[in-house]
Amino acid sequence: MMKDLSPETWTFISEHCNEDVRKLALQAKKYPLVDMAEAVVQIAGRQVAEKKVPLWAQTEGILYPQHLSMEQCSSEVTARYKASLVEGESMADLTSGFGIDCSFMARKFRKADYVERQEVLCRLAEHNFPLLGVGHICIHHADGTEYLQTMEPVDCLFLDPARRDSHGGKTVAISECEPDVCTLEPLLVEKGKMVMVKLSPMLDMASALRDLKYVRRLYIVAVNNECKELIIVLRKQPDEEELSAGEVIISCEQIVNNSEHQSLQFTSSEEKTAVCPIASQVGRYLYEPGAALLKAGPYRLIAERYGVEKLHPNSHLYTSSELVDFPGRRFQVQAVSGFGKKDLKNLLSDIDKANLTVRNFPNTVAELRKKLKLKEGGEVYLFATTLSDGSKVLIRCEKV
Repeated sequence: MMKDLSPETWTFISEHCNEDVRKLALQAKKYPLVDMAEAVVQIAGRQVAEKKVPLWAQTEGILYPQHLSMEQCSSEVTARYKASLVEGESMADLTSGFGIDCSFMARKFRKADYVERQEVLCRLAEHNFPLLGVGHICIHHADGTEYLQTMEPVDCLFLDPARRDSHGGKTVAISECEPDVCTLEPLLVEKGKMVMVKLSPMLDMASALRDLKYVRRLYIVAVNNECKELIIVLRKQPDEEELSAGEVIISCEQIVNNSEHQSLQFTSSEEKTAVCPIASQVGRYLYEPGAALLKAGPYRLIAERYGVEKLHPNSHLYTSSELVDFPGRRFQVQAVSGFGKKDLKNLLSDIDKANLTVRNFPNTVAELRKKLKLKEGGEVYLFATTLSDGSKVLIRCEKV
């Protein structure tokens, strides 16, 4: 059961909110009227929320759970993105946890149900949701799988299966997560007009498409060029766009600085039939696909849609003579060099550090950095790769 914090504890939390919680924990004897154990949890939670869920951190009176729940919860930027995909009359979150996703998605529905088997998280939700302006969410202290059996159908069902096994190790296969969406799928699509499942970004997409029958859409969400979530949408009856596509629609969503948004949508058939020109040499500009595209793999389609050429069928780097609005990192090429001593000296004589990337190259970044005697960082970007004629090159660039 969640404790009521004393006024002294609240004051302590407010006055020490930016301090090192490890040091504070050792000072309990100095503050006999303060529940130091709970104060440390709240201060640590608020510090995580300032970066991860700023709306919550800015809301006075929010209570936070233990660190593991904060570590596992969605960020505000990904929760807002998921909320942008849904709307309707009713929704239910069957694995609500701390309630970040539920709180943002619930704003798009008149009726919302939060389902969580940890009582302490339910009590936190009861306290926090009214403060956040989502007091219409109904809290259910229950197991999501059991709740699913008897619940009324809703417009949207949301699940974020636990990706840890019984020993605490992380899992990435759908069948190894809890609850097992593969087993529950027939009932899920009966109870939810739309079912949204958040999965590990490490999951093999092919296995998701193979193991689940009703996948209609698949979203790969990257934030600041790091894959954060794989979102699967299940629907018993496809919508109009899904019916027209005739297969799973894959969306690569890249969010930069919490606001800029790049999106590429495609189907496997479009990727297979795309014409992908291969460059005979490196042009004036070099492009590296964003993390979501590297995960999804529309490598042929990227070239066709953006009017760029691929350096090599396996290099996943692209080039052009004119700058294009590319969904990833863009660079202006300064020089291209082979790996002879004289070539490398001419290329690197004026720098002692650089940002190094390898693509379709026999050495690792660490091995190559040691060979080139370069530290990490600076304004120079180096790409070690293989060109279409098989030659190994080092491309020196600056970011555009």
